[in-house]
Amino acid sequence: MLMQRNAFRCFHRLRVRWAEVDMQKIVFNAHYLMYIDTAMMDYWRALALPYEASMEVLGGEMYVKKATVEYHASAILDDTLDVALRCARVGNSSVLFQAGIFRGDQCLIESELVYVFADPATQTSRPVPAVLRKLLTDYEAGSPVVTVQVGPWNTLGPDAAQVRQSVFVRELGIDPLVETDVLDSAAVHAVLRNALGMPVATGRLLPSLAGVARIGRMAVERPLRGAGWGRMVLDALLETARARGDRQVVLDAQANAQDFYRRAGFVVRGEPFVEAGINHVSMGRDL
Repeated sequence: MLMQRNAFRCFHRLRVRWAEVDMQKIVFNAHYLMYIDTAMMDYWRALALPYEASMEVLGGEMYVKKATVEYHASAILDDTLDVALRCARVGNSSVLFQAGIFRGDQCLIESELVYVFADPATQTSRPVPAVLRKLLTDYEAGSPVVTVQVGPWNTLGPDAAQVRQSVFVRELGIDPLVETDVLDSAAVHAVLRNALGMPVATGRLLPSLAGVARIGRMAVERPLRGAGWGRMVLDALLETARARGDRQVVLDAQANAQDFYRRAGFVVRGEPFVEAGINHVSMGRDL
């Protein structure tokens, strides 16, 4: 029986390119495993686990032990495909993933991949850590895999600063003296943590001025962007502003993040400008 789309929670979308097809414009068989491997990064992103850093915390590494592929139909040039993944079983030291590659509702490819959790130095197997076992089980059951905490700087400052240093200072090259300011102590902060307790996203809400609040320092660890974690932080800050009676919220968005804020109801207000060497635009929304 072919896999059904509704059996999966995690999907990765791609479009078939010239380099992936033969003279008949049919995808080479080996590329399907590459598609699944690429989609696996979306699975870890859906767990809010930055893969490399998380494996260091867990004290191991995931290695592919076995991969099987069953072909039902071929993908062709310019097809839009959805690669679906799910964790079907967690053993003592192994994890079984099932994958389906769909064109619309048509299942083209079914696959099973057995990963072994192992010591990266010796590549000898280790028991799957209990926290990872629970996380995989919770995710597949539809349970939350992250927590968002809202509070003052003296409570959340270290975790918020960790994410901001990673994103603003190391990734974007902003001067640390510019990134941290005196407004942090008066702001309300939101920090999103994954199941390992790692802070992976943050933002802050400044005190309101005549009913207008300002959100800033929105940051999500690079490997996890696009999974909705930034939106969870933003929603937590918006709810905080609404609860304290603010009428409007404004922010200065990086130019390449405008669509993210538009989807949250923000509109552009004013002309573009440059701050800390990065193009920005002011945006706002009513509460």
